[in-house]
Amino acid sequence: MIISPGQLTDRAEFYYQLQQLSAAGIGLVASLEQIRRHPPVRSYIRPIQQVLDELHQGSTFSEGLARAGDWLPGFDITLISAGEKSGRLDQSFRLLADYYAQRAQTMKQMISDLLYPALLLHLLVAVMTLLAWLRNPAFVWTPSIMLGLIYAAIFAVVFAAQSRHGEKWRAVVESILHRVPVLGTGRHFLALGRLSAALEALLSAGVTVIEAWELAAAASGSPAIRRSVREWRPLLESGKTPAELLQQTRRFPDLFSSQYTAGEISGRLDQTMRRLHQYYNEEGTRKLRAVGRWVPIFIYLVIMVVIVIFVVQFWTGYFNQVFSTF
Repeated sequence: MIISPGQLTDRAEFYYQLQQLSAAGIGLVASLEQIRRHPPVRSYIRPIQQVLDELHQGSTFSEGLARAGDWLPGFDITLISAGEKSGRLDQSFRLLADYYAQRAQTMKQMISDLLYPALLLHLLVAVMTLLAWLRNPAFVWTPSIMLGLIYAAIFAVVFAAQSRHGEKWRAVVESILHRVPVLGTGRHFLALGRLSAALEALLSAGVTVIEAWELAAAASGSPAIRRSVREWRPLLESGKTPAELLQQTRRFPDLFSSQYTAGEISGRLDQTMRRLHQYYNEEGTRKLRAVGRWVPIFIYLVIMVVIVIFVVQFWTGYFNQVFSTF
């Protein structure tokens, strides 16, 4: 329901094992059999067996993964499919392993940065509860209710951002988060990084430009990017190039558009997309880490302000009671 750093690490380990076995010249079926016997986590045994059954029936690896349910996201299947077509499956495994390892590290760092502020927040609720009980026992549950609402809001945002909802719902969540400073830009950059990686792999595999862009847009995980690219098909079929359409679409930064145009003109689009993937992945990760550093500071300030307000109110009420007796 909610992806954890441990799950991302398990997925990275799965791809690392596949990449190492493939690089050693071991066939895909034998590699999967080996990983099934010694999986990163026991929950992988069943889907790996389902994929093996599909392979034995003549399906490709990407087809088997697609038929194994929601075990892996579309981004993974798109890159693996491109790796199969281009004969660079081990490189796709390496890219996916590095991608998930980096995501796991970023998430672990953010959680680590938020642990102490979370502890202070619970301590604040305890103090507020005590002060509320001293002032008016009828409002003793108010701080706990406020904490519960905070928990519910955080859970709703995380669940909505990570779970597999319909595209309309995910578009609403993306639109809301896009307006959050730094966080919105970081998520958008990571989507562009996924788009670039998928596009580079698909074009290298010989997929047509129209199909490559649509598949890469779907793999980006951004409903807004997918919607924009989907609207390109009639224009691309009429002779327009993606470089021309990028200049007219506000969804893509100027850097992305100019770099893609240069790569298209020079005939080195694969190298260009590789550089863009690295740049946007690094920049997106950096921005998310910045969020992880600044959110605790913001929480500290809020806690300090709330404590000051409650302490002042408590002593003000106390002295008012004392003076009212005279």
